[in-house]
Amino acid sequence: MRIQLSDHFTYKKLIRFTLPTIAMMIVSSVYGVVDGFFVSNFAGKTPFAAINLIMPYIMIFSTVGFIFGTGGSAIVAKTLGEGKKEEANRYFSLFVYVTFFLGVVFGIVGMALVRPVAVLLGAEGKLLEDAVLYTRLVLAVLPFNTLMFLFQAFFSTAEKPQLGLVTTISSGVMNILLDATLVLFLPQEYKLAGAAVATAMSQVVGGVIPLVYFFRKNESLLRIGKTKFDGRIVLRAAANGSSEFMTNVSMSVVGMLYNVQLMAYGGENGVAAYGVMMYVSMIFSALFIGYSIGVAPIFSFHDGAENYEELKGLLKRSVVIIGAFSLGMVVAGEILAVPLAKLFVGYDEALMEMTVSGFRIFAISFLFMGYAIFGSGFFTALNDGITSAVISFLRTLVFQVAAVLLLPSLIGIHGIWYSIIVAEGMAMVLSAFFVYIKRNQHYYL
Repeated sequence: MRIQLSDHFTYKKLIRFTLPTIAMMIVSSVYGVVDGFFVSNFAGKTPFAAINLIMPYIMIFSTVGFIFGTGGSAIVAKTLGEGKKEEANRYFSLFVYVTFFLGVVFGIVGMALVRPVAVLLGAEGKLLEDAVLYTRLVLAVLPFNTLMFLFQAFFSTAEKPQLGLVTTISSGVMNILLDATLVLFLPQEYKLAGAAVATAMSQVVGGVIPLVYFFRKNESLLRIGKTKFDGRIVLRAAANGSSEFMTNVSMSVVGMLYNVQLMAYGGENGVAAYGVMMYVSMIFSALFIGYSIGVAPIFSFHDGAENYEELKGLLKRSVVIIGAFSLGMVVAGEILAVPLAKLFVGYDEALMEMTVSGFRIFAISFLFMGYAIFGSGFFTALNDGITSAVISFLRTLVFQVAAVLLLPSLIGIHGIWYSIIVAEGMAMVLSAFFVYIKRNQHYYL
């Protein structure tokens, strides 16, 4: 039976509703990892390091999809909760059009600036040329990439989380097939370009399938149609989604800083080891991100309907669910450190040893990461963008920058891995603090 946003959510129903979104985010992360596997094992260590060096820069330009996906879906879901379906669909359509337009603009800017940015990050020679080539090929389809991220947030709002999973699987299959074809069989000098084309085409699939679905008459709560530009609602969505913008920009900036520190303390091996951890972390953190995205429209809907008892139950159940996920992630991280490192960098003994020791430290951060991610998404869902942005800003920029600058100078390269644990732990405490002090404003405790 179809689960609706207006339902009462038990643990079982909450898991059933969010599971497709969780799976969607995990699958999306897995096919990103597939890229890393093919490039590292068949293109070589330098192309792999080039991708990891420049990936934070690429992610900055994808943030518009997160902004209007998370910030916009909270507005649309709350509007649906207020019983204003036509207005909700006008907002949804506007966010789709604005996201595509900004994707075009950001793609052009990103391609133009990539070379000086890569040089600033310390790239030179083949590392520089590989970073520039990969970035320009991927950013050529940025409008579809931004739409992909936008729709990932809106599938649950439309009460169609299963469609999100089908779309992501289709996109992932495209990526894997093209990777297997282009990276494996192209001449050595074209393998990195093949990986970039595989990524780009998978993003086109991820953006086009939901675009076609929502443009047509469908069975969901949402449909793309006529709308008019409303600067007020665009700014409201941007402000509400600013936490996700801050998260992704900050993570990208911090990622660049990590790479600079790793070049200083571990050289190219350090950057490659960090790249493995980031690929694996994408899969682990995708579980937390998927749950937060999946549950967000439920919070927004019941907030709009002023059903505060349901909000209280949702928050308590979410805390328990994330706690269980967190413990499972830490255990899995410790057990899988060696096989995952071997999968990516088993061809280099020194690099593998660095990756395993780093990941076993890094994995402890999963104990705190889930609550920090959920805390920011929770306040976005309640249309409290300022609180969400403060949590995201401090978590992904201030705490991590302070830790990664201080700890390596005290304990060397291991300080870089410990800095992530420190930052996530502080962010969890901060999230709990805001949940407590805001309890009377949003009536969820």
